[in-house]
Amino acid sequence: MKLLRYGPEGAEKPGVLDSAGRIRDLSAVIADVAGPAIADFGWARGLDIESLPVVEGAPRLGACVAGSGKFICIGLNYADHAAESGLEVPPEPVVFMKATSAIVGPNDNVIIPRGSVATDWEVELGVVIGKKAKHVSQAEAMDHVAGYCVINDVSERDFQTKRSGQWTKGKSCDSFGPTGPWLVTRDEIADPQKLAMWLTVNGDTKQNGSTETMVYGVAYLVSYLSQFMTLHPGDIISTGTPPGVGMGFKPPQYLKPGDVIELGIDGLGTQKQTVVADD
Repeated sequence: MKLLRYGPEGAEKPGVLDSAGRIRDLSAVIADVAGPAIADFGWARGLDIESLPVVEGAPRLGACVAGSGKFICIGLNYADHAAESGLEVPPEPVVFMKATSAIVGPNDNVIIPRGSVATDWEVELGVVIGKKAKHVSQAEAMDHVAGYCVINDVSERDFQTKRSGQWTKGKSCDSFGPTGPWLVTRDEIADPQKLAMWLTVNGDTKQNGSTETMVYGVAYLVSYLSQFMTLHPGDIISTGTPPGVGMGFKPPQYLKPGDVIELGIDGLGTQKQTVVADD
């Protein structure tokens, strides 16, 4: 299934795509695309998607999962991206947190924060946890995954690297976590390590990579993280980005108001954001 959330910000309703790509309303079936619903897909057994009400028009899409308790990010998880950053591939995954308040819909505006001079883009594979995971093995890890989504891990590089401390302050500004358009359930993706991914700015291709070149794959990451913290249904893991980010260009290229970012991952849909200045 391709699950989604549609409607005004803060009042989204659950939905699902039908075989023709139309949004069908799931409100009579589940309360939201959130922890309880994705922890147990029993409600989906025997569900006739084509019988659900069609949502007319083209409503705004919200983040494809609600109520995420944790937004966990993995840094330097593509060897070629580490190289363009001038850094070594780490011997263990680099883990940092992105504030859940950064989460927005896949097509909402990206806001350049006040004082920013280095707002950057990053297309990433998102992994959404569906079953509580604590000290799970790699062999067990995929049983704890509800599905996958597209994430733009928007980053302010000066805040991230020049303002002391951890990366979190450069990763957590409002609108820095476009998520969706859909939560694609695990059964629809045969191999999450073989997905092409891309990103353009104003139509110019910046990133063109594949999850095949990830240093640490999805199963490893779920198992690894579960050794340090319990993962709960609805938690999001953003698994890193391939090369082509703005800071990797010489000279660096950063976002400015009016820019249009488009990105996508095979089978998981696309996003499109307009960049605006903070008011």
